[in-house]
Amino acid sequence: MEFGPHLMLASLEGAITAAILALTAVGLSLTFGVMRVVNVAHGEFFMLGAVAAWFISTAIGGHPAIGFIAAVVLAPLIVGVLAACADWLVLKRLDYDPERTIVATIGLLYIIQQGALIGFGPNARPVEPPFSHRIALPWFEWGENGLAMYYPWGLSTTSYKLFIIVAAAVILIGLWMIMTRTKTGLVMRATQQDRDMATAFGIPVERIYALTFGMGAALAALGAVLIVPVQQAYYLMGHDPLLLSFIVVIIGGLGSLRGTVVAALLIGMSDGIVSVFFSPTLAKIIATLLVAMVLVFRPQGLFGKGTH
Repeated sequence: MEFGPHLMLASLEGAITAAILALTAVGLSLTFGVMRVVNVAHGEFFMLGAVAAWFISTAIGGHPAIGFIAAVVLAPLIVGVLAACADWLVLKRLDYDPERTIVATIGLLYIIQQGALIGFGPNARPVEPPFSHRIALPWFEWGENGLAMYYPWGLSTTSYKLFIIVAAAVILIGLWMIMTRTKTGLVMRATQQDRDMATAFGIPVERIYALTFGMGAALAALGAVLIVPVQQAYYLMGHDPLLLSFIVVIIGGLGSLRGTVVAALLIGMSDGIVSVFFSPTLAKIIATLLVAMVLVFRPQGLFGKGTH
């Protein structure tokens, strides 16, 4: 395949990575922005979403679409409730102290990971996509008769991969609407601005924190449900999403949802393209170097607010 079509295919894979990364990183950014909690267990909530999707789709059986729809609805809900319970049982008892909550979420990471190993097993397991039609992608080149369209061999994707990109975009738009157009979003933003003032105005801050922690975990789980038909459910699959989410949140600006989405597109596309043409390891190195540059030249991130 020529370079142009190959680059297009790599860009498409990068767009899929960016879509899932945006969902996962937005959940992490939301948790930090509202609660000022660095959730080190965020990648394990991603993994739980994939594992729950496998259990749900396997238990329901029948046409793959039925199990997938059930997983999309139930897996994020289950993971979100578990995260809210973890907030109530652990983080609330620590009064959301930044240092102690980091240690606590590291503990949650190992508890969730080992629990998944015991209940799910050490083997990676696939989830069948609800639909997966092969779609040939066209390419345009100048020829003797002007601009001509043709279909290079191997330049194709599946309908489900395109669905992932569209679904992630719809979910992110829905989250933006919730945060900017609803009372719940207003209360969450008020809590983010000033916890003590929000408490003085009668806002149940601890409930908002539990809702935020659960919502952040549910977004990660939803990203995992979308990607697990392309990848496989595995009890150690939370490492890369956690690492890339931290990179995205730092580059975009801590607590900035807009910055997180922009950084997810940047990192996701570069990760996909570099991984295809070179190696995944080089992609991670480049992402880490970008973080270093941001921390040196713009510590608040691309869209974060500096301190004065």
